[in-house]
Amino acid sequence: MSAVTTTVSEGTANPYALSHLDSLESEAVHIFREVAGEFERPVILFSGGKDSIVMLHLALKAFAPAPVPFTLLHVDTGHNFPEVLDYRDRTVEKHGLRLHVASVQEYIDAGKLRERPDGTRNPLQTVPLTEAIQQHRFDAVFGGGRRDEEKARAKERVFSLRDEFSQWDPRRQRPELWQLYNGRHAPGEHVRVFPISNWTELDVWQYIERESIELPEIYFAHEREVFNRNGMWLTAGHWGGPKEHEATETRLVRYRTVGDMSCTGAVDSDATTLDAVITEIAASRLTERGATRADDKMSEAAMEDRKREGYF
Repeated sequence: MSAVTTTVSEGTANPYALSHLDSLESEAVHIFREVAGEFERPVILFSGGKDSIVMLHLALKAFAPAPVPFTLLHVDTGHNFPEVLDYRDRTVEKHGLRLHVASVQEYIDAGKLRERPDGTRNPLQTVPLTEAIQQHRFDAVFGGGRRDEEKARAKERVFSLRDEFSQWDPRRQRPELWQLYNGRHAPGEHVRVFPISNWTELDVWQYIERESIELPEIYFAHEREVFNRNGMWLTAGHWGGPKEHEATETRLVRYRTVGDMSCTGAVDSDATTLDAVITEIAASRLTERGATRADDKMSEAAMEDRKREGYF
């Protein structure tokens, strides 16, 4: 019997080849299903930011028409953007999801954490996060980190082992050849899982456009009262800004990434549509964290130091 071969002539699209976005989506869906099969108590970190929104969208697609078999967890600093919290709550209600909220403010009120002199609470998220993981015995924690964001995240595997103290040791990273993921862990340990690790910021926005995913309005250009601190436009608010010498002004801005109001800077922008945002991102030469996150500028190894302590 002669073998039947199929050839694709030069210049002809392969009908069986996945597009770039389809390939990324397929990889992420595979990761979600792999975790569902390997772990007992997974949880998705969901803040209402664009990466966690895309991650939840992928989880919904991975298990449709069944419900997502994971709980959601948000570490609320008390300084989050109201628009993002509103979006978070609407999304949870819309899809009938379960949400655990670990509150930084409650830890401060209980004397377990102390406010920082600079007013930022992003570094204070580590203790509430790690204690929530221990309390609920989560053994796999999905995060929306991407390798293009920051060099410490570029080191991390898709399945990232954390010890019993939630600490990350780069030397314990496991090889992931041929997309084979090793979820083995000792009692008390857990695995951080990054299903969109191989995506870029541009990939995320193009996927949002393709899938018609709703986002909080602060990701698009709008007028906002801001003030300049260390070259970044921060939102004026109850968190402690601005100081006496910092003048506020109303500017047309948008946010590329969303975190604590005290450390997340806005960028000047007139991009009010997805197409305009994608064009803007394609022309940018700075990652969103490099351009707008003050907490990553505390030191050269700020992110890696926090990850070693148990941060995202």
